[in-house]
Amino acid sequence: MCCGATVDDRRESKVPEVEVLTPRNVPLGGPRAMTVRRTLPQRARTLIGAWCFADHYGPDDVAATGGMDVAPHPHTGLQTVSWLFSGEIEHRDSLGSRAFVRPGELNLMTGGYGICHSEVSTPGTTVLHGVQLWVALPEEHRHAERDFQHYVPESVRLDGAELRVFLGSLAGHDSPVRTFTPLLGAEIVLEPEATVTLGVDPAFEHGLLVDHGRVRMADTLLGPAELGYAPTGTDSLTLVNESHDRARTVLLGGTPFGEEIVMWWNFIGRSHDDIARAREDWQNSSDRFGAVEGYPGDRLPAPALPNAVIMPRRNPPRR
Repeated sequence: MCCGATVDDRRESKVPEVEVLTPRNVPLGGPRAMTVRRTLPQRARTLIGAWCFADHYGPDDVAATGGMDVAPHPHTGLQTVSWLFSGEIEHRDSLGSRAFVRPGELNLMTGGYGICHSEVSTPGTTVLHGVQLWVALPEEHRHAERDFQHYVPESVRLDGAELRVFLGSLAGHDSPVRTFTPLLGAEIVLEPEATVTLGVDPAFEHGLLVDHGRVRMADTLLGPAELGYAPTGTDSLTLVNESHDRARTVLLGGTPFGEEIVMWWNFIGRSHDDIARAREDWQNSSDRFGAVEGYPGDRLPAPALPNAVIMPRRNPPRR
């Protein structure tokens, strides 16, 4: 990392062309739904690396909205990544994990062949604010066993920024958390009007989600809740905070995911039949997903399948 024209003793790479992905509002969690802003997936882009899902929520006044209460629900073919800016969420899963999601602490759950979990904001939470992310598992690992990892990355101070690397490597700091494809995940807080240039892997494509502030990624200005996408081929990313206050962002990255996937409800597969089978197993209380202990209520039923065949998706070809 450096501020200026060189990165790791090299000239700064060509400025990437940044694509801006705007969010849509989505109710999350059944009858007691909270509204989230979803930037992945969408028609313009299905994945960034193996990142296939990005929900951004809050700051949510729990006294007014009731907070988060997502009853037990299933997952297949993915890893969930929970990252908070404020508040606290209790996580329970069918592996037997009971953990708390807190600001600056990573919770990563692997639901390959099948897992289920619940997510409930704790009574002491007044403001709930964070992101929920999914990572698609590659074909050879998409039936991986259930797993849960917790990691607290150190806060790293740079000239003009503070960052926490929760997955992969950035600015000389590495996360020990296990993933199935090369990934990057980091929270980056920029000081008012700061400019920071970060050395990155040119084999990665990157996405920058702006939580608050106005941040220029390369030559493109991003506002709150927007996600800027930069393709492979650059070895540095320059971020400029054009706000008079601190700006907070989440940087995601990974090598392009070359496989087609089918995403429906909480399942990722490779075909319509994969999804239909997972739904049937969940509705029939199959051992495939196990059970969440300690949640005071019923689990979420699966919605009805669409009348049409669910088609696989991948990113559009580069122009």
